[in-house]
Amino acid sequence: MAKRYWLFKREADHFDMDQLMKKGKPVPWKNVRNFTVRNWIRDEMKPGDRVLLYQSRTDDPAVLGIGEIAREPYPDPAQFDPKSPYYDPKATKEKPIWYMVDVEPVKAFKKPVTLAEMRANPALDGMMVLRKGNRFSMTPVEPEHWKTVLAMAGER
Repeated sequence: MAKRYWLFKREADHFDMDQLMKKGKPVPWKNVRNFTVRNWIRDEMKPGDRVLLYQSRTDDPAVLGIGEIAREPYPDPAQFDPKSPYYDPKATKEKPIWYMVDVEPVKAFKKPVTLAEMRANPALDGMMVLRKGNRFSMTPVEPEHWKTVLAMAGER
C-alpha cells in the first residue's frame, strides 16, 4: 500500500516541536476521542506514513515540522484507567474502542507554515484542515497538498 500523508494537530500547551526533536525518538500521539479520527487511526494509518505536525490554540497556529508514524496503531491505555479523564467504561482489553499511534520526529521547519499562509494559498483549496467547521485533531492530507506545504516551508 502506498504511503499516506496526515496532519496532526496539538494545542500549544501540549506540543513543543523543539522538545520533540530533542527527544529524537517516537512519542505517543494519544487521547483521541472522535470516532472518525479513531477509524482513520485504526484502519488507515500505517508505519512509514508521513505527518505534518501542526500547533493549534496559539496566536499563530502553524505547521512546525514533519513526523513519521513509527508503529502500527494500538489501543490507547487511558481508556482502561478509571482515574484518567480519557477513561471509557465501555472499552475492554478484548474490545478496545480508542487507538493511538507513535510519531517519530523527522524535521522541524526553519520556516513554519502558518494557518494564514495556508488559507491564502489557492493550491491548498480543499485541504481538510482548512475547511470551515473542521475540528478533527488528525486529518488526511492529499499528496499535492503535502508537497505544497513542504514547498511553503522551504523544504523539498
